[in-house]
Amino acid sequence: MIGKATGTVKAETFAHFLDRLEDVPWQEWLKVGIAIAVGLAIHLVVFWILRRFARRTETPVDQSFVRRLSRPSRVLLPLLAVLFVLPGVVVLSESAMLRHIVSLLLILSMAWLVIALVRASADLINSHYDTTVPDNYTARRMHTQINVISRVLVVLIVIIGIGLALMTFPRVRELGTSLLASAGIAGIIVGFAARPVLENIIAGVQLALTQPINIDDVVIVDGEWGRIEEITTTYVVVRIWDDRRLICPFTKFISESFQNWTRRTADILGTVFIYADYSVPFAAVREELQRIVEQHPKWDKRVCLLQVTDATESAVQMRALVSASSASRAWDLRVDVREKLIEYLQREHPQALPQTRVQMTDHHPDHGGSDARSQ
Repeated sequence: MIGKATGTVKAETFAHFLDRLEDVPWQEWLKVGIAIAVGLAIHLVVFWILRRFARRTETPVDQSFVRRLSRPSRVLLPLLAVLFVLPGVVVLSESAMLRHIVSLLLILSMAWLVIALVRASADLINSHYDTTVPDNYTARRMHTQINVISRVLVVLIVIIGIGLALMTFPRVRELGTSLLASAGIAGIIVGFAARPVLENIIAGVQLALTQPINIDDVVIVDGEWGRIEEITTTYVVVRIWDDRRLICPFTKFISESFQNWTRRTADILGTVFIYADYSVPFAAVREELQRIVEQHPKWDKRVCLLQVTDATESAVQMRALVSASSASRAWDLRVDVREKLIEYLQREHPQALPQTRVQMTDHHPDHGGSDARSQ
């Protein structure tokens, strides 16, 4: 059918095609209408059964699978029915332009169906990996790979489908043959023109294979703390902590450095810095830190440590290390630990809060000098 259409469509003008349609008897139009009705009826029955089955399973993925396949099938099945009865419709079967139109619609609907299959398969695979569990590294890794690969496949299917549709036109075919003769020059020109797009697509494939980031990873990009919310075909959406969205091209994560707090596991250490006077009782503060985290629901019982990490001329720096099962839980744990440690120092050891000492010396000529020290 496609071969015949491409060979003879050039000879039939659009005006001639319209004249031919006016000469078609109503009996032949009736056959085409019945074929379309039969195709729609088959679609209705088949997907009515599939929807009932999907509702019984009570799985959202099954319903998504049926919904995605329903739309392209609603176009494809009537087209196949028309293609089946077209040889028996004498006047219409002789129209090269009509055969060409049916072929084009068939190619595009098939591409649409394949895209729906790719997306439905991605939903099905992703459904087996739950990203809501505390240790969700494997699930996030699989979601990232499947989403990126499915989007790349969709782009390739669209390009192939449009290419096949265009190649059904004889003039486009002749143009393609002439371009093949100068493929080197054309390839260089197209390569330079499409370099940013191709770079991002290649970077997307590299991102899916090497996986420096995954869906729901906690990252710091350009000084902004956020989570990887979406990975598209050419860019990454980072949801900042205040609900802003940072849009980054793939090449940014391939060619530039960034922080990934959940690269391998969701477990993370939280750091709290406290500044105090030299008189602070370190042992008592360690005991208080242990008491605070043991009563906190977001501590995962792995790490609780207090260290003196610096000492300046006016204060000492204490660093509390606490662990949590995820970055968001670690953030909440850190702010609570910081608040409760400060309250503890204010309540139990106010003299251990940071202080500034000033020494003043007053030399009086009558008394031979005296020192006054204030704190």
